[in-house]
Amino acid sequence: MDALIIHRLHFAYTVTFHYLFPQLTMGLALLIVVLKTAALRPGGEYYNRAARFWIKIFAVSFAMGVVTGIPMEFQFGTNWARFSKASGGVIGQTLAMEGVFAFFLESTFLGLLLWGEQRLGPRRHWLAAFLVFLGSWISGFFIIATNAWMQHPTGYSTQPDGRIVLADFWGLLLNPWLIWQYLHNMIAAVVTGSFVMASVGAFYLLGKRHETCARIFVRTGVIAGVIACLLLLFPTGDQQGRNIAAYQPVTLAAMEGLFHTARGAPLVVVGQPDTDKLMLDNPLVVPKMLSFLTYRRWTAEVKGLDQFPRDSWPDNIPLLYYSYHIMVGLGTIFIAVMLLAGLLLWRGALYRSPAMLWILILSLPFPFIATTAGWITAELGRQPWLVYGILRTADGTSASVSAGSGLFTLIGFMGMYTILSILFLFLVYRELEHGPEPDGGAGDLVAGEAPSLAKGGR
Repeated sequence: MDALIIHRLHFAYTVTFHYLFPQLTMGLALLIVVLKTAALRPGGEYYNRAARFWIKIFAVSFAMGVVTGIPMEFQFGTNWARFSKASGGVIGQTLAMEGVFAFFLESTFLGLLLWGEQRLGPRRHWLAAFLVFLGSWISGFFIIATNAWMQHPTGYSTQPDGRIVLADFWGLLLNPWLIWQYLHNMIAAVVTGSFVMASVGAFYLLGKRHETCARIFVRTGVIAGVIACLLLLFPTGDQQGRNIAAYQPVTLAAMEGLFHTARGAPLVVVGQPDTDKLMLDNPLVVPKMLSFLTYRRWTAEVKGLDQFPRDSWPDNIPLLYYSYHIMVGLGTIFIAVMLLAGLLLWRGALYRSPAMLWILILSLPFPFIATTAGWITAELGRQPWLVYGILRTADGTSASVSAGSGLFTLIGFMGMYTILSILFLFLVYRELEHGPEPDGGAGDLVAGEAPSLAKGGR
């Protein structure tokens, strides 16, 4: 097997596994702040218990993210040495700032969040929660800034020896690609956190355990989920799509399976791309919708793949096409699920609706799938470039690392990550069994605590 393919598979595996955890922690970080804010009100002890439970889940996920994230940065040197040598003068800036400004902030105050509640008191403990949230979202910003530069390079200059160096720091951080990619990514993390929180609450409600905190989980997850799902569609998803149309039109054509330039281009709902015949099989389309969504005109021309040289096409169009449509399809389902759950919550019927609670439970893995499909879309869409328009993927690998060496380490990583997965699931299972309430139930309400929750109110 070709060494380039092995290097790509290796990095794809490690980054996909790693990102299962940051998306959860970034989403939960915001929701924990919401719970801690509610806990400051009179009678907020059950919100505090709910926050303590999710802080433990956050800590386990954060540790997994650290353990699986460090090897990824080493891979820049081991598997992608020529890429690191060429572009390290730019990406080294954002990756260093992520570590110095974000990671240490997040990890320091996570310690206070876990073990400092008694010493800090309610308000300073809330501040610790907020700073953990701030650190996690700043971390996300610098990581996305790195990726956004690879998608749409700005603020750089090229040296005579081929090295790419930073010429404009603010040009790097004010990249027009960055803002919408960042917001879309972080809102997607909130969707993941919302579904996880709501599904755990639904699990407890169906099992008639920890019912007071379970209602807090469900309500917080559903309300946050409704808002986040809608923001994921508009404006963040819409604007990121328009970025792709403006800066990577060949990627847009491949994502949509648009092989031929068209005025009033249709939006494909389902279909199977045939790259040999340059057509979609069995297409189900919405006429003129792609033109409208992309350029706000029903008759606008959208460039197809026929307008671009074949060597500039993404190198796996079927996988890119299916990943994109999985992401969009699941996102549409998320909106429907959360709106229905929100309607039932507003009517006071959600906690007594086993069918809806089961839907929330069964929805748990799908935000992770959708987010993974979204990142596959972003990374495959950039191909055949590592840095779009500047450095091709084939020119960025480590020339001295053979396919055999890469395959050997990939197999080793798969074994280690399997063990880490088992450990993570065990630790989360233990927390779920213990639950958010030390008394093991919801019937032991202290006088004056969360009366509306005790009555099953909205």
